[in-house]
Amino acid sequence: MAKISRRKFIAASAAAVAAPTIIPASALGLQDGKPAPSERVTMGFIGVGGMGMGNMNSFLGLSEVQVLAVCDVVGNYKLTKGGSESHGRDRAKEVVEKKYAEQQKSGQYKGCESYKDFRELCARKDIQAVCVATPDHWHFLASIEAVRSGKDVYCEKPVTHHFREGIILQEETKKRGTIWQTGSQQRSEWNFRRGAEIVRNGLIGKVQHVEVGLPTGHKKPIGDTKVQDPPESVDYDFWCGPSPKLPFMPARFHFNWRWHLAFGGGQLMDWIGHHNDIAHWGLDQDLGGPVEVEAAGFEYAEDIKEIYDSPWAYEVKCLYESGATSSISNRHKMGTKWIGDKGWVSVDRGRQDASNKDWFVKEFNRGPVKLYESNNHRRNFIDGVKTRKPAICTAEISFRSITPGFLGYVSQALKRKVKWNPKDQKFVSDPEAEKLFDVKYRDPWKLA
Repeated sequence: MAKISRRKFIAASAAAVAAPTIIPASALGLQDGKPAPSERVTMGFIGVGGMGMGNMNSFLGLSEVQVLAVCDVVGNYKLTKGGSESHGRDRAKEVVEKKYAEQQKSGQYKGCESYKDFRELCARKDIQAVCVATPDHWHFLASIEAVRSGKDVYCEKPVTHHFREGIILQEETKKRGTIWQTGSQQRSEWNFRRGAEIVRNGLIGKVQHVEVGLPTGHKKPIGDTKVQDPPESVDYDFWCGPSPKLPFMPARFHFNWRWHLAFGGGQLMDWIGHHNDIAHWGLDQDLGGPVEVEAAGFEYAEDIKEIYDSPWAYEVKCLYESGATSSISNRHKMGTKWIGDKGWVSVDRGRQDASNKDWFVKEFNRGPVKLYESNNHRRNFIDGVKTRKPAICTAEISFRSITPGFLGYVSQALKRKVKWNPKDQKFVSDPEAEKLFDVKYRDPWKLA
């Protein structure tokens, strides 16, 4: 539980809802070849573990960015048996200040502040944008605090842990004109864009079926399963936050929290925001979705269900209004494969293939449909912050990409198909299914 009340932080940040303040040159400094301080985007980072640290290092490499603060409920946590690698707010602060060492020596940079409570960081008027890379169960609360404090947000996928959270987030980002980027970075890679353009231009004909291949889950625990006291540097109660406070064990902490449904959504929800996002892009369903969903072949490792309760094998079958179907499963080859009545095309990281190899030749004219082009996912977000042009992966686009996963879990629980209205984002006359989307937070956290 947080030591500082939510009400106090809401009051403290009320004034920040207005346009972000640009901090002066005396605070930022100016180096040769870099934009003037008034043109730099000031950032704070919430969640600086593995992916959070990776994101932060990438943003640190952009001359248009100045990092002012980091936040994590973990002070320092050793990730390897030999203790050769550590993550947490202490390490993140050290990395940032090393980057700006020369500016700090000359007094042009005041240093990187570190926080345990994300609301303190969001309350700062001098921070324009926030990167959220917490475990999934914190995505919404950290992001909505930032959005309501007037910040633009780069948030890791899946955009939210619960369906109801995603509906609220869409509404808030639209209402406030928030520049939002979800870390579904495949949208900013050439082969995924090209694959989607091939489909959208009708080169494979009418799409009949899509195979969305995701990773297989775990049948055995990863790491130490002994219940023990959390390290002194970890505020585990705060880490659990709105989710149930399960007994601490290393096998269910850093990275591997993903496999318990209290904190993540298993491999299905961990990866659906990548390959199904691309499937929707090619199907022209960024603002749509399936009309019917059925779970099939969900398999669980019963002997470790107290440790990991997500399925290790799964399939989610979807039907779209056009008549196209899709299968999202660990049983397919990784990536996205669209199959039409005139051909097929498939894409994955570092791989692309098609029934006509010429389609991926750079000079080949795929047709009039040209999709949003971004070649650097994080820079695309920063460009959006500066120009107010929407980023390539908005809150609504990324949320609708993962919606079939939420629907799949509901179908699995009910042991039947569910019918869906993608326009209204509601079940079709199915109160039993709607009830399964109810959110129950642990006190004192509330669904904002």
